[in-house]
Amino acid sequence: MVVTHPLHPRDNLALYRLLGGIFRRGAEAGAQAQAFEQAWRETVRAAAAFPRENVLYLIWKNPWMTVARNTYISATLAAVGWDTVPETSVERYPRLALHSALADDVRVVLLSSEPYRFRERDVAEVESEAPPRVKVSLIDGEMTSWYGSRAIAGLAYLAGFRRRLLGGKVPV
Repeated sequence: MVVTHPLHPRDNLALYRLLGGIFRRGAEAGAQAQAFEQAWRETVRAAAAFPRENVLYLIWKNPWMTVARNTYISATLAAVGWDTVPETSVERYPRLALHSALADDVRVVLLSSEPYRFRERDVAEVESEAPPRVKVSLIDGEMTSWYGSRAIAGLAYLAGFRRRLLGGKVPV
């Protein structure tokens, strides 16, 4: 049995080495690590142009639930300049009152496609409670939460997604 528990996107490098060793695919793991390093450098470069913003990343409804900062998802979002709220939480996936969470200087609300599949009607519901300054959008949860080989595509996706939400007003 192999147990993995990445908490930060860069933990993927150790994961590639581990799996490359287990399956005797060191060269392939090395190539994966190189691809990740390139994606990471490009993400860091892109994120330097983005303003830091508080984001509410919703994963469930009835009750509303989000991610704590000690999760892989939160660390991945932080890589592109998004700091998840709440700032502190005892639970990894805390329940919250939507109205209160929106008062935490949130600039963006992201409605994930997993584990709960949010839809456009959910966007409208959150927008009806959110102050006008808040952007609400659906997001591909695989690109923020899946590690391993998917992390490489996830970093590029998030940088592009963040750029689009900013209206393309940042350097490419």
